[in-house]
Amino acid sequence: MASAMLSFASAAASASASLPVHENLKGKTKIGSVNFGSSVQERNPFGKTKHFGRVSMTVAVNVSRFEGITMAPPDPILGVSEAFKADTDEKKLNLGVGAYRTEELQPYVLKVVKKAENLMLERGENKEYLPIEGLAAFNKATAELLFGAENPVIKQQRVATVQGLSGTGSLRLAAALIERYFPGAKVLISSPTWGNHKNIFNDARVQWSEYRYYDPKTVGLDFDGMIADIKAAPEGSFILLHGCAHNPTGIDPTPEQWEKIADVIQEKNHIPFFDVAYQGFASGSLDADAASVRLLSARGMELLVAQSYSKNLGLYAERIGAINVVCSSADAATRVKSQLKRLARPMYSNPPVHGAKIVANIVGDPALFNEWKAEMEMMAGRIKNVRQKLYDSLSAKDKSGKDWSFILKQIGMFSFTGLSKTQSENMTKKWHVHITKDGRISVARLSSAKCEYLADAILDSYHNVGLPEIGQQ
Repeated sequence: MASAMLSFASAAASASASLPVHENLKGKTKIGSVNFGSSVQERNPFGKTKHFGRVSMTVAVNVSRFEGITMAPPDPILGVSEAFKADTDEKKLNLGVGAYRTEELQPYVLKVVKKAENLMLERGENKEYLPIEGLAAFNKATAELLFGAENPVIKQQRVATVQGLSGTGSLRLAAALIERYFPGAKVLISSPTWGNHKNIFNDARVQWSEYRYYDPKTVGLDFDGMIADIKAAPEGSFILLHGCAHNPTGIDPTPEQWEKIADVIQEKNHIPFFDVAYQGFASGSLDADAASVRLLSARGMELLVAQSYSKNLGLYAERIGAINVVCSSADAATRVKSQLKRLARPMYSNPPVHGAKIVANIVGDPALFNEWKAEMEMMAGRIKNVRQKLYDSLSAKDKSGKDWSFILKQIGMFSFTGLSKTQSENMTKKWHVHITKDGRISVARLSSAKCEYLADAILDSYHNVGLPEIGQQ
C-alpha cells in the first residue's frame, strides 16, 4: 500500500508542471482540483476534506503492518551454503548440505535419470494434474521398494501410500495425521537428529521429546540410553527412527540392536515412525538399507515410513517422496489413505509429476532398474573410499595416538567428527571448511584430493582450539 501511495504521489507531482496553479492557501499548493497537503493521516491514506467547495486529497505513508515481524535466524544447514558462497578463499570447502558430488566436486545427474527423462520426452507425456495421492505407478513402486514386492503387507494391501513433497513434505503430512487423530501423543526424536525434524513437529503442533542416541565419549551409539528412554516414554508414543545412515551421526544400530529396539517398542505399545532418506545410497543395497523397516513390519506392527528420492536418485530439486502407513487391515489402510488425502488437499493440493514418473519408469523397467542399482553402488563406493582416505590421512598425521576408527564405523553421507561448536567455527574461520556447528561433515561432498587438507583442519581444530574432549559443546 505504501509503495502504491508513493507512486501515486510521484505521478501527481510529475504532472504538476502541466497543471495550472490556481491559488496558494496556508502553504498548500492546490494543483488543478486535487490538493496535496503536508499533513499525514495514519489510518486513511487518502483523507478527504472539503475546501472551498472542492475535495482535497492528502497522501500518507502508513507504518507497515508487518513491523512486528522480526528477522528469522538463518537455517543451520542451508545457512552453511550461504556462508560458503560469500567466502572468497580458493581453498574453501562446503561440507554442510547433504548432496552428492563427483571427485571433481561437481553435482552429479545419474545417467539412468537422463535415460528415464528421454523416454518421457519420446512418449510425449503431458503435464496434467496428478490425483491428490500422487502417481499410482510411483506409489506402487515406492512401497514395493521399501517393503519388498512379496511382503505380506503389500500382498494384503495393508499399506496406505501417498506421494509427498520429498522427505520433508512426507514427514509433515504424517505429523498432521498424528496431530489430528492421535491428540496428545508424543513423538520421540533421537538426540541429535536432522535439524528439520523438530521444526516439522513444532509447526504441526505435535509434542516431542528426545531419546539418547549419541555417546560423545565413544563417538558411537548410546544404546543403553536409547533403550531406557524408549522404555520410559508414555505408552503409545511415536518413536522416530532413521531407517539407515543416521543423520547427522552416521551411526546405525546393529541388526541385533534393532531386534532389541523392536522388542521394547512392542512391549510399550509404541508406534514406529521411520524416516528413510537413503535407501540404497548408504550401503549400495536397496534391501540391506530397508532391513530395519522390514524387521519391524514383519513383527506385525503398525508403523509409519517417510521416504525420499533426493539422495539415491539425485532428484534433489524434484521434491519426490512418499508417506507410507502400515495398518493391521486393508480396510484401515483405505481409511487412513483417505484422511492423508484430506490433509494434503489444503496443504498443496496434489504433488509434482516429473520426479514421480522418473522413479516409476526406472523401477518399472528391469534394464533401467539394474542400471540404477549399479550407479547407487558406485556412489556409495566413492563415499566409502573417501571415508577411508580421510581416516588414513588423520591416522598418519596425528601423532597423539588418538583412535579415529569411528569414521570407518559410520555409514552414509555424513560423519560426526566429534568437534565442538568452537572447534567447528575454527574449521570455517581459519580453514574455510564450511560445516554445521555440531561437527557434522558431508563426506559425499568431499573428494580424495581434499582429504589431507581436511585432515589438517580437523587436527588443528581438535588439538588447538577449546577443550579437546570429543563432543564438548
